[in-house]
Amino acid sequence: MSKQEESIFTNPILKWVDDRFPLSSLIRDHATEYYASKNFNVWYIFGVLSMVVLIIMLMTGFFLTMNYKPSAEDAFNSVEYIMRSVEWGWLIRYMHSTGSSFFFIVVYLHMFRGMLYGSYKKPRELIWIVGMLLYFCLMAEAFFGYLLPWGNMSYWAGQVIVNLFSYIPVIGETLTEWIRGDYFISDITLNRFFAFHVIFLPLAILALVFAHILALHHVGSNNPDGIEIKDYKDESGKPIDGVAFHPFHTSKDLVGITVFLILYFAAVFYAPEMGGLFLEVDNFEPADPLKTPEHIVPSWYFTPYYAILRAIPNAALGAVFLVTAVLLFVFLPWLDRCSVKSIRYRGWQYKLALFSFVVSFIVLGYLGMQPATGVYVLLARIFTVIYFAFFLLMPFYTKLEKTKPLPHRVVYKK
Repeated sequence: MSKQEESIFTNPILKWVDDRFPLSSLIRDHATEYYASKNFNVWYIFGVLSMVVLIIMLMTGFFLTMNYKPSAEDAFNSVEYIMRSVEWGWLIRYMHSTGSSFFFIVVYLHMFRGMLYGSYKKPRELIWIVGMLLYFCLMAEAFFGYLLPWGNMSYWAGQVIVNLFSYIPVIGETLTEWIRGDYFISDITLNRFFAFHVIFLPLAILALVFAHILALHHVGSNNPDGIEIKDYKDESGKPIDGVAFHPFHTSKDLVGITVFLILYFAAVFYAPEMGGLFLEVDNFEPADPLKTPEHIVPSWYFTPYYAILRAIPNAALGAVFLVTAVLLFVFLPWLDRCSVKSIRYRGWQYKLALFSFVVSFIVLGYLGMQPATGVYVLLARIFTVIYFAFFLLMPFYTKLEKTKPLPHRVVYKK
């Protein structure tokens, strides 16, 4: 029997399972004999943290569905019942609502790390594309879940977002009516959104997470230097600059997970509303078709795109710009013409462009929460131009970069 076929277990029950299921080979291929660069830094923790938050969301969501009623008449009251009458219901609900915001925080930081170190470049284009599909599913999951408490802000924000589909030529009106299941957001809309939120999208997200990890482990992880560690191996075929993912990186991940959970539960216990960012004041009132909130604003993680939508005078064109702003991420592997991956060795053009993009994204997020008047609209238009310039001018400024010479092997300081 080859080493690859030998069981790593001594427990007879686990050995019995291993004889009938490739448990040992799975652990070898994806943990103990999966080699990753030894110079990973703190930016590489956010992929693991997104998995942690996903598990939290699935578990808390499961318990919430036991008492939630997806009907316009009962939805708001069922959430109040969970908060006030179900034992530990308030904790489960706050863990879920806070988790949605923390999910986007770690995902945005994970995407930023990919842009820092060129993790979307060859041979990892498919990993990036699958990651973007995950991002789109996560946005849809968050939107559908946002409507479920049937608060007043949820109701009106849902009206605005769903109406965007009506601007699609030819099929827009029919598609919007199909999504709502009615001529306006009603009981049947809530039922449809509930089905998407608890069944279809979680299954899609789990499938994409599996594909994302499988593709990652097939080509190998990137590193802060953008050097392929597979190019330098020892006599046994192991990467010289790599270490086994377990136990070396898993032990570091446990430290990061511990710090993250401290921050997460601090928010859950002491600031679950986060000053109206995580839970809006208007959502503590039941949905009322006759009472429009003073400012209709989606959740904070959608506000950069919402600011872009409002920055365009024409509503239909604004919807086009919004969708384009999200989809442009998919094309990064082909827009970036620079041969160097890591920002450590790239020219000032990309560094300046990435800094400008991050600033524009944050400022647009703030502007999306403000009323669409005067100086706020003007600033939104300026930063929308900066946002799109990052992507549309990328083929030109990345070609002009003067890069630093790459090291032959990864730089690692003990």
